Amino acid sequence: MRRLIFVVLLGLTLAVSAQQCLPDFERLDCWPEPNASEQACRARGCTWCEAEIDGRNVPWCYLPESYGYKIEGDVRTTPNGFSLTLKRNTTISYFGNDANTLNFDAEFQSNTRLRIKITDGTPRFEVPIEIGAASGGNTDPLYEVQTSNSPVFSFKVVRKSTGAVLFDTSVGGFTFSNQFLQIATRLPTKNLYGIGENEQHSFRHKFDQYYTWPLYARDQPPSYNANMYGVHPRYTVLEEDGSAHGVVIVNSNAQEFITIPSPALLYRTIGGILDIYFFFGPTPENVVEQYTEAVGRAPIPPYWALGFHLSKYGYDELERMKGAVDRTAAAGIPQDVQYGDIDIMDRQLDFTVGARFSGLPAYVKELKAKGVKFVTILDPCISIGEPAGSYRPYELGNQMDVWMKRIDGTPVLGKVWPEDPVHFPDYSKNSTREWWITLIKEFKSLIDYDGLWIDMNEPANFVNGDRDEGCSQNSINNPPYVPGIWGGNLADKTACADHQIEKGSQYDTHNLYGWLESEPTRAGTLAANPGKRSFVLSRSTFIGSGKWVSHWLGDNFSQWDNMRYSIIGMLQFNQFGIPFVGADICGFINPTNATMCQRWQELGAFYPYSRNHNAIGTPEQDPAIWGPEVAESSRKALEIRYTILPYLYTLFHLHNTRGTTVARALWHEFPTDATAAGVDDQFLLGPGFLVSPVLEEGITSRDAYIPNARWFDYRAGTETFVRGRTVNLNAPRDYIPLHVRGGIIYPTQEPALNTVLSRLNPMGLIVALDDNDRSEGILYYDDGESLDSYESGKYYLARYIYENGNLETIVEHDGYSFMSTLKFQTVRLLGSNASRVSVNGKEIHMTKSAGGEILLSNLNLPANKPFQITFA
Repeated sequence: MRRLIFVVLLGLTLAVSAQQCLPDFERLDCWPEPNASEQACRARGCTWCEAEIDGRNVPWCYLPESYGYKIEGDVRTTPNGFSLTLKRNTTISYFGNDANTLNFDAEFQSNTRLRIKITDGTPRFEVPIEIGAASGGNTDPLYEVQTSNSPVFSFKVVRKSTGAVLFDTSVGGFTFSNQFLQIATRLPTKNLYGIGENEQHSFRHKFDQYYTWPLYARDQPPSYNANMYGVHPRYTVLEEDGSAHGVVIVNSNAQEFITIPSPALLYRTIGGILDIYFFFGPTPENVVEQYTEAVGRAPIPPYWALGFHLSKYGYDELERMKGAVDRTAAAGIPQDVQYGDIDIMDRQLDFTVGARFSGLPAYVKELKAKGVKFVTILDPCISIGEPAGSYRPYELGNQMDVWMKRIDGTPVLGKVWPEDPVHFPDYSKNSTREWWITLIKEFKSLIDYDGLWIDMNEPANFVNGDRDEGCSQNSINNPPYVPGIWGGNLADKTACADHQIEKGSQYDTHNLYGWLESEPTRAGTLAANPGKRSFVLSRSTFIGSGKWVSHWLGDNFSQWDNMRYSIIGMLQFNQFGIPFVGADICGFINPTNATMCQRWQELGAFYPYSRNHNAIGTPEQDPAIWGPEVAESSRKALEIRYTILPYLYTLFHLHNTRGTTVARALWHEFPTDATAAGVDDQFLLGPGFLVSPVLEEGITSRDAYIPNARWFDYRAGTETFVRGRTVNLNAPRDYIPLHVRGGIIYPTQEPALNTVLSRLNPMGLIVALDDNDRSEGILYYDDGESLDSYESGKYYLARYIYENGNLETIVEHDGYSFMSTLKFQTVRLLGSNASRVSVNGKEIHMTKSAGGEILLSNLNLPANKPFQITFA
């Protein structure tokens, strides 16, 4: 029998005869729009008190405690929770049209997932996202929900095991009106992470003042506090005892989060409903697992996509592209993918190849014969200015009625890269999906691409609203409140809010545009490459986009600080459920330099998604163009990446099947470590591969935090003998500090110029021992390209365990026949004092370095067969 736990506390509204100023850091703004004044504030019924300290964005006009709703009637028990009716209890109104009655529903979806849904009983937009069923039952939830009616309605979400209050709306401010919804919560700690997409200068949010983080998809290069390409209203809090919980608010309207120093968090949106999901971990990785179970997990990428990608906007002609590829190969730098940007097109028209790249289709075939794949770009907007009958994407689009519409039913006109005006496809229509897939399949016959890159899909626009008509003056285009988005206008650099797609107005669906484009693009690549996996790279993303696309962090700048912030963005998107992520190596905007590019190539070699790309009008920056020093350090870093690709590939398998992150912050593995909670210039790949890049110019060492575990230098195999403190690491210009954590076994493979070649090479294991002289790891391997490898059982899965001096293999699944042709040739044992070794009962020679690493070589062990290695 289910046990549904809730507490209702009834209280009396207290009359307060005199108002006193609330402390600066406990105020909820009653005048969020510009130009607050004492007269206007008091006329709204709010309190006016100047801040005690200037310069911290403290509101002078704030809400009284009596503002909000009251519970009306009895609590109603439902099959998986309870419901309440709420009645408005105030005459204060921000912008009018407040709902007088609300429905509050608490649904205990599982022991680790809670849904709180607040609606007003009228038809309102709800995000058309499919939330996956929660695994496990709800008979013993990790949480309870408490409600109070004093002085007004509020609710708390409490972790039962510790009593920690994770979400507490008694801070006040709860609002539900037609175009302004607001909810605030106290936070249990200041260890708040997430909310995006914004450029954030620290992974852990700051609470020294009120900070606003606007969310509204925008063609916006990374800039502090700016709303950028995607929308992810999701965060994680690390609690005092190291437990973690996550929250996502499923809403697609323009919105913002405000951090309050007390600490608290205020959320505002200008439409839809309040649909809040909680994930209770209790570990940080559990939180991501539970979140991705709900919104969807990324498929395993093609193996080649884990290699190095090379790109440039502005090759201008095919010979320059060829030159970059040839330089890279001549320098011995691995490369798996070459890109084409919009300069390969005929006048920036989608699905075309221009005269300067007329030889590209033949060159792509030449690249593929060498093992190098090709990815090309598509923008969503379609030019309308070509001669009648000459441009199939437009003609077919008209026939199939695929365009976003004005309120009078005619297609919206925009302006982007093509010379002529463009139409915006409505990707929410089935006919548009069919049209897009058809064009993607037909494009394959022109150029034999392997993946697609979808850009400008916020959607971006070079004019505000409609090119010819602008935007109508109405409450949709000009709502009473606009969150703190750049431009201050919903149509800034995009379509009008009242422009329509089948799913609704852009007011409700703008933030879904890239998300809606992603699924049909993936479907098109799958149809164009039958039986093969898809690779789609998208600039704009939303909740659940990871099911279909990977992401790069946008048009970053060639600056040292942007290199550092890229780590924060990468960690955020792993929490957002999009693990295949990276930044443009060496920066996109402005010329870079050899020193910066050298360090960025070393860092970028360990992004989950590793691509060097830059803008038109800037010099080429491929790693070989800078001369032998940069080329050599880039080669060495990328060869390490290629060496650990079996480990990295296994991490993507674990994400796909369990929902774990690929790149993660140190606190994900060390949640009780207060120092680790603030580290955001180092990161882990999986549970144990520690990357500590140099992020400042002109230095050859860096301070790095070494968490409390056993750690070994990746290259030398020497133990650090440092734990739980910061140490200065030597880092010459051609060197990035890398460490492996004891207790984990890392599968490896000898590198090559691309993955077609490296997958033929011998394999190995790095066995790093923990304090108990134990280690464990797994290897997932398949053909790297078939769509159904895992589902059809055509894969290899082995578990490696080192214990009591014995290293053994447990083959859990042997469905990939090619595995029988591969051999394990090396084992590196780190942290052992052994002096003898036998393999399958036969003693063999071993080499022991001065630093203590034991190396076994020329083992010649079939990779698909169990083996046992005994050390003594």
